[in-house]
Amino acid sequence: MLLDILPFAHDLLRQHIQAGDCVLDGTAGNGFDTQFLAECVGKTGKVFAFDIQEVALQNTAQRLAKQHLNDRVELILAGHERLDTFITEPLNAALFNFGYLPQGDKTITTLPETSLIAIKKTLQQLKNNGLLVAVIYHGHETGKHEKDALLSYAATLNCQQYKVAQYTWLNRSNCPPIVLAIEKRFQAA
Repeated sequence: MLLDILPFAHDLLRQHIQAGDCVLDGTAGNGFDTQFLAECVGKTGKVFAFDIQEVALQNTAQRLAKQHLNDRVELILAGHERLDTFITEPLNAALFNFGYLPQGDKTITTLPETSLIAIKKTLQQLKNNGLLVAVIYHGHETGKHEKDALLSYAATLNCQQYKVAQYTWLNRSNCPPIVLAIEKRFQAA
């Protein structure tokens, strides 16, 4: 059975994340993915969750508190393009949901320029066999440019160093989201 977009993204990550891992949620949003990642890394793991909106981090903190997961997550009020300022250890996995905050201000979106910087920095910090999963919501003007920038960049990655895949619905209207998955095979020399 084919999985819908978010369950597919989570399934990919679940196969790569183990207890004790260090992972990134580049877009905390309402905390659903942050909670998922916190459950995957277990009590000994660490999740770094970024968002530029205070309300997003408040929503995420509330969700984590209800599940008693606060101790394994660091919430960071900053753009994901600044991740290397806050994270020094290697990452096992990363998840991004590019677009805007659900039930939030739709004029505040992720941007092609900063999202591309975040993807590049994340790939540098990924361990060998680490996985980056980006869900791209492109049903708005900025999202179209962001999708083009991210997919164009991913297509240029050296196939000896990265495996790159794309997953989406071809027979759905209204710009169905795209899952972009990048697995780091080994560190570039």
